[in-house]
Amino acid sequence: MKSKILLLVAVSAGSHAAVAQTIATSAPITDIRYEVTFTRANAERRVVSPVMTFTVGGDAAVILSLPSWTPGAYEISNFARNVSSFLAEEGGNSLAWDKLDPDTWRVRPRGAGEVSVRFDYQADSLDNAASWSRPDFLLFNGTNLFLYPEGRGFDFPASVSVNTETGWKIATGMRSTGARTFAASNYHDLVDMPFFVGQFDLDSAQISGSWVRFATYPAGSVAGGARIAVWEALKRVIPAEVKVFGEVPWNTYSVLQIADPAYGGGSGLEHQNSHVDVIGPGMLGSPVMPSLYAHEIFHAWNVKRLRPGDLWPYKYDQEQPTSLLWISEGITDYYADLAEVRGGVIDAAGFYAATGEKISEVADLPPTALEDASLSTWIHPRDGTEYVYYPKGSLAGLLLDIIIRDASDNRRSLDDVMRELYNAAYKNNRGFTSDEWWSAVGRAANGKLFTDFYARYIDGREPYPWDAVLPLAGMRLARDTLNEPRVGIGTVQDSSGVHVTEIVPGSAAEAAGVQPGDLLLAVGGISATDPTWSLKFRTKYARSPEGSPLPILVRRNGREQTLEARLHFASRVESRLVEDARASAKARRVREGILRGTTRP
Repeated sequence: MKSKILLLVAVSAGSHAAVAQTIATSAPITDIRYEVTFTRANAERRVVSPVMTFTVGGDAAVILSLPSWTPGAYEISNFARNVSSFLAEEGGNSLAWDKLDPDTWRVRPRGAGEVSVRFDYQADSLDNAASWSRPDFLLFNGTNLFLYPEGRGFDFPASVSVNTETGWKIATGMRSTGARTFAASNYHDLVDMPFFVGQFDLDSAQISGSWVRFATYPAGSVAGGARIAVWEALKRVIPAEVKVFGEVPWNTYSVLQIADPAYGGGSGLEHQNSHVDVIGPGMLGSPVMPSLYAHEIFHAWNVKRLRPGDLWPYKYDQEQPTSLLWISEGITDYYADLAEVRGGVIDAAGFYAATGEKISEVADLPPTALEDASLSTWIHPRDGTEYVYYPKGSLAGLLLDIIIRDASDNRRSLDDVMRELYNAAYKNNRGFTSDEWWSAVGRAANGKLFTDFYARYIDGREPYPWDAVLPLAGMRLARDTLNEPRVGIGTVQDSSGVHVTEIVPGSAAEAAGVQPGDLLLAVGGISATDPTWSLKFRTKYARSPEGSPLPILVRRNGREQTLEARLHFASRVESRLVEDARASAKARRVREGILRGTTRP
């Protein structure tokens, strides 16, 4: 979604919050049931048709709302804009209704009895948090379709039935109660378990004592040796992550994956016992995929269960910002790397390479405090920092892990911090605070204070102290100066493509007339939706003369244009994480502890 649109919906969301304060509490309702219909007829119109049925005790108004966002996707999406043909009925007769705010409906029953509310929902958004259909397939999220009664809390049980074509499959993390019927004990669970409906591949295996399912659309997109490789990766990363917390928090876990050529790059969205990946076909079989799986699965512990108090409980009608999102996302990204190296998906060199790439990525962005980046994600800053809390938060995790292990002579680690908070906060049905996080970090580090670390590197914008901390783990940064071809643009990618957000002064892009807001299609004949396009660009033009022709293909105002640029070279310092040959015995123990997930007895 483009930043301009996001800014507009943020304003709208603020207005909604003000209105919501005046909305009356809904009349009580019981026996809540949802039916979701998706057939070939629905697919032709790219709609899914939900019905909510419930019992009322009188003629008091029932006030129903649809969420404005999906937890994990930190943006206001205003799902109600996709609703059409809204209808309320009781005893076969239509009921009067009106709207109280953009995503809230007031229904007026005629008396005690059973009420049904139905509508069509446009399922044409290829996004993890949305609903998307094809002639033989549907992804839907409960936040898109399932209304809730205002002011009545979220602890009500509900059932879901799916009406679809004979022979079409259903995959979801929701508990099955019969043929195509499911149940959830509360609304939070109800909307946290997305569905695949249609024709797709589905198989399962036992990992760490529980069943894991792998559903992939379109059928045949991940087959043969490629599918075996996915299962091998899952069987390696999941046990490594289970070891951190000491328990498997799900009965079953479902990996739900869509590959579609209309999607550039790849993304995942976590849920308590599943996650949804949406990727371009070019990512299938790439080394990025195990990392994506490891990241989203680790979220089953860190964010779906252990999460900041600002996000506990979820509120569905307004933004819910937290300055601790770098812990939920960045620390999770660190553990995705750890799961890969501890599980044997990558070796130590692979871990160093992944970490080095993050160091270079952060260095190339404007200095940004982790807490500021965590808060700003809701408005998607256009300076390239909207997701910096991922790599920078991951690197903060590495620094803290090293400091804790060094201070405790490798007897404690960041794993201990995660376990302590998981048991203290999540197991007591609450979120954690910043003070609790830093207190746990200090205890793990043998009483060391992190006041200065927090002020300089978390709340502050100072560069990380690599040269001081890495040697404690038998590592160091090797720095190389490279003269390489550069386009000179900043971009952000979403389901509609790669959007230009920034133009570097004096760059090839500026001279060619590239503008912020352009949709970048290709550079030098290399598709911008290729996740490795910048590497391919540098490789292709590394030996070309300065000033060589460089065509840049963009779409501007709906029209494709080829802008004639001239190749420009610029110097860049590349940092590589390497092992320190002079490391002490203690530093080597710390390094091995990080890579293997071990501590001293």
